[in-house]
Amino acid sequence: MDEKTKELIAIGASIGAHCQPCLTYHVAKAKEIGLTEDEIREAIAVGHRVEKGAMAAMRKFSAGILDDQAETNTECCGDGDNNKGCCA
Repeated sequence: MDEKTKELIAIGASIGAHCQPCLTYHVAKAKEIGLTEDEIREAIAVGHRVEKGAMAAMRKFSAGILDDQAETNTECCGDGDNNKGCCA
């Protein structure tokens, strides 16, 4: 994969990760290697579209989490009396 493609991906990933220092770094790097502002803007827009999709999925998931907890296996969070699993 070429460096320009890597930087465009990194820009989109920075948006998705909500990492402002990452975005600042990767935009500067993208400009250094010759990417245009239009290319950078497009990568930012793609990152926001991915972010929007993830947010919608989390909104749907979190809306039903209380109902689902009663029905799901809670091995991750211990046995109910001893919450020393991965959630504690």
